[in-house]
Amino acid sequence: MEKRRLGKTEHLSSVVTFGSYSIGKLDQDSADDVIQLSLEHGVNHIDIAPGYANAMERVAPWMPDLRSKMFLGAKTPMRTRDDAWRNVEDIMHRMNVDSFDLFQLHSVIDIATLDTVTSDDGALQTLIEMREQGLTQWIGITGHGPSVPRTHIEALSRYEFDTVMFPVNAAMYKNSEYRCHAEELIRICNKKDVGIQAIKMLARGGWEGVTPDIGTWYDAHREQPEIEQALWWQLSQPIHTAPSCGESSLLPMVLDAAERFEVLSNRHQEQIIEGQNPPRPHPALAIL
Repeated sequence: MEKRRLGKTEHLSSVVTFGSYSIGKLDQDSADDVIQLSLEHGVNHIDIAPGYANAMERVAPWMPDLRSKMFLGAKTPMRTRDDAWRNVEDIMHRMNVDSFDLFQLHSVIDIATLDTVTSDDGALQTLIEMREQGLTQWIGITGHGPSVPRTHIEALSRYEFDTVMFPVNAAMYKNSEYRCHAEELIRICNKKDVGIQAIKMLARGGWEGVTPDIGTWYDAHREQPEIEQALWWQLSQPIHTAPSCGESSLLPMVLDAAERFEVLSNRHQEQIIEGQNPPRPHPALAIL
């Protein structure tokens, strides 16, 4: 699988990151199979958060062996310094680790939240102190939603984050306003050498009026040709890595598509965007 330099971190991340949300509701044996499959396909970067059900408990038995094989990115949803420190300590206990490669402010989706986490007693102070104490090498910010690109652009003007994580997919790019801000954020990140983690790789719409039949927050592409098209489009953007989707049953097809990735022409990329026809809207992802 292709690897790309994750900005100033210098880590050569596999173009698909192991999105641990997919194992949060699995038993240990099933989770072990998913982790092993990812390793066999050359995945060397893991994304995890305390809200991903039991994902931390599922990866804990693999630590510290897995720690030496994967770039470890974790995140806190807490907004204040003290709450974030308590959360970090809990995460370290749950995961059986004593440090991280990357630690991120999780789900910073609007300016009001950004104001809180970057205040004098905000959660960013915890991450800065973590780096000073050797508990993390790099600091990042994540989020999803229509306003996230603009929020992260502002975040990069306030602090030199090492990475960002936000949605980049063809269905969302059909929304011209979202696309404009997302492309601006990508340009800024590449200029500043900020690592770009692109999420929501398989999103095609929402669940309005239907019962979800898979474990993703969004209605996802499920067949190999559609998965390949969605992933190849995403990886053809100037981003660095893409956390795998939150449904473990789709992971084999995602990994297969990633290993066969070929950069799409600009014309083909535009055709894919124009061809998006969401079964149902997902306004929280700017899919209309």
